[in-house]
Amino acid sequence: MHVILASPRGFCAGVNMAIDALDAALAAFGTPLYVYHEIVHNRPVVERFRRQGVVFVESIDDVPAGATVLYSAHGVAPAVREASVERKLRAIDATCPLVTKVHTEAIRYAKEGYTIVLIGHEGHDEVVGTMGEVPHSILLVEDEADVAALTLPPDAKVAYLTQTTLSVDETTGIIAALRAKYPQIVGPVKSDICYATQNRQEAVKDLSAEVRVVLVLGSPNSSNSNRLAEIGRQRGKSAHLIDTVLDIRDEWFRPDDVVLVTAGASAPEENVQEVIRYLQNRFDATVETRTVREEHVNFPLPKELRGLPMLSR
Repeated sequence: MHVILASPRGFCAGVNMAIDALDAALAAFGTPLYVYHEIVHNRPVVERFRRQGVVFVESIDDVPAGATVLYSAHGVAPAVREASVERKLRAIDATCPLVTKVHTEAIRYAKEGYTIVLIGHEGHDEVVGTMGEVPHSILLVEDEADVAALTLPPDAKVAYLTQTTLSVDETTGIIAALRAKYPQIVGPVKSDICYATQNRQEAVKDLSAEVRVVLVLGSPNSSNSNRLAEIGRQRGKSAHLIDTVLDIRDEWFRPDDVVLVTAGASAPEENVQEVIRYLQNRFDATVETRTVREEHVNFPLPKELRGLPMLSR
């Protein structure tokens, strides 16, 4: 067996920042420490923090008054921030800056009188937060059929935004349908698609031609991880989304297989390396790293955590 290890893979800058923020908050404030929604969409990461005493909640009302709460990388709606103030919570905002950018664009478009069409997945934490910024000015579409069902006047003042973890492939057709229906529609100057989402997908597209099997480290509720596996399947490969090495099934492989291993933007590198070691030990696999794009993006810790003595590096 030969393994091609895709690069870039795994944690993006936003996920790195959010996880570093939670580690720093634990060091600074101890437990109990609450996180609004999962810190990132990855089961092993969430379980690690649970073992350390972190409590993940789906409602801000579940956080005791005066406690410390950290907002996840996916962002939150203003109502959540207001509720945190009312409950006198110490709030730490670990929203990814790329998500914050979309929130800012939504607020600007709403102030300028636009009806905003958000391209995204209903119920996704990021979508809920973005729509919460301007609930009376924003509509959600998931596909081209949703665009066809829009009932805005033909001359409406319309703008569009996208969920950051979608792919260019997922949004291109929808944006084209919006432009055909509303030629006057405007959008962000720079695409809202996350650089990491796009880079990881390009790596799978470029490298999957050489393999029969694609292994994607990531959780079922991770939009970008699911998309990586879908891309592999679309290219006729046997593609599997796994959380950890424990999910691997030997019957997926042949002794002479070429296997592509990658990871979604919220999957930790240690899980990738466990998979690599398993394939080496079980199938005598050789491993080759292939770099499709270089990434040098870093985001600072949330302002609430900067400058604390125990965080100096």
